[in-house]
Amino acid sequence: MSVQSLPILSNPDILGGTPVFAGTRVPVQTFVEYLEAGDPLDEFLIDFPSVSREQAVAVLELAKDLLLARAVA
Repeated sequence: MSVQSLPILSNPDILGGTPVFAGTRVPVQTFVEYLEAGDPLDEFLIDFPSVSREQAVAVLELAKDLLLARAVA
C-alpha cells in the first residue's frame, strides 16, 4: 500500500495532527473505541457517514497486516 493510498492521514492542520480517516475529520481512535465497545461496523458508519465502508475495512486490513508482520518479526 503506497502512502498516497493509505486510509489514514495525519496533518497538523486537521485536529492537531490526530490520525483521521483520509478526507474526513473522523479520528481513527474513535473507530477503534467503537470496536472495543463491541459496536458493529455498521453503527460506526451510520454515526460517521463521511467514512466509507471501504475506508473502514482498509484500516482494519492495515492493522491486521501490521500486527501479523510484527508477530513474525
